[in-house]
This record gives sequence, structure tokens and C-alpha cells, in this order.
Amino acid sequence: MSTLILAAERILRARALIQKAREVPVPAELGRSDLSYIAGVKDIFRQARDLVKFIPQTAGVSTEMKEEVKRIYEEIEDANREILGRTV
Repeated sequence: MSTLILAAERILRARALIQKAREVPVPAELGRSDLSYIAGVKDIFRQARDLVKFIPQTAGVSTEMKEEVKRIYEEIEDANREILGRTV
């Protein structure tokens, strides 16, 4: 049985995943064109998005928390442009 993770914890974990994506080493041979590198980074971004995607629909969540989720999505987009040079 899965455990309940609070919204604030989900946001912290999503930010940690975004940082993890930034720290994935770029392969020496193909660089950022390596398909397994791209897939790995995109998978980390997907995990971060999945952690926070239902927070805005949850009853009782504050508007500040909903704004945090929007900022997480923006951070994912920014990190994607920074790392891969394209949008998700």
C-alpha cells in the first residue's frame, strides 16, 4: 500500500528531481544528442511532473500551493531548455 505524501513534500521532491536532471552527466561521445541521455533526463522531468500534477485539483489546497505547482512546471521547462535546448 502506498503512503500519502503531503503536497509540500511532493514539491520538495519535484525540485530535487529537477536538480538531479541537471546533474546527469553528459555522455562524452554523442553529448546531448545521445538518445539514452535525452530519455533519462525527460524521464526525470516526467517523474517531477507526476509528483505535482494532481495538487491543484486536490480539495483544501491553498492558492500559494497552486502557485508553487505552476512554478515547478516553469522550472521544469527552464531546466529542459537549459539541459536539452528544447521544450518538453
